[in-house]
Amino acid sequence: MLTGVVMAKKPTLHDFVVKDIYGDDFNFADLKGKKVMIVNTASKCGLTPQYESLEALYRTYSDNNFVIVGFPANNFMNQEPGTNEDIIAFCEENFGVTFPMMSKISVKGKDIHPLYEWLTNKKKNGVSDSEVTWNFQKYLINEEGELVAYYSPRHDPLSEEIINWITE
Repeated sequence: MLTGVVMAKKPTLHDFVVKDIYGDDFNFADLKGKKVMIVNTASKCGLTPQYESLEALYRTYSDNNFVIVGFPANNFMNQEPGTNEDIIAFCEENFGVTFPMMSKISVKGKDIHPLYEWLTNKKKNGVSDSEVTWNFQKYLINEEGELVAYYSPRHDPLSEEIINWITE
């Protein structure tokens, strides 16, 4: 038996606290036991209509211990230029978004948010390296807060693969 050795716990999603779109703390530890989809969003993107599919997915499966968390980001061609207030008004008025939306962040580059650094870096998440290539890239996190998969921005949120993962 080893004594005096502390094994470092691999970081999980549940270790992160972020700011929601209203400026309040959002503690991912509160989502223990739920499957989570994290998606970077933008209001002026050709993929913006995915908000409708994301909201349909959330409304259908939120009672199945599933939650979507949106992160507005302005990393791609200035497609999310507004303030948090502008963004939430747009989401609610145009798509009836009810899933949790966070404050605008950076999902790549020198100012990448620590959560996205974890999502995209195998040394940190223990699963895979990835690069956020555009708005609406989807990351799937299991009930234990571990990254399990990611899907490209054009991948339909209502795809069979994602629905099967939620319902398995």
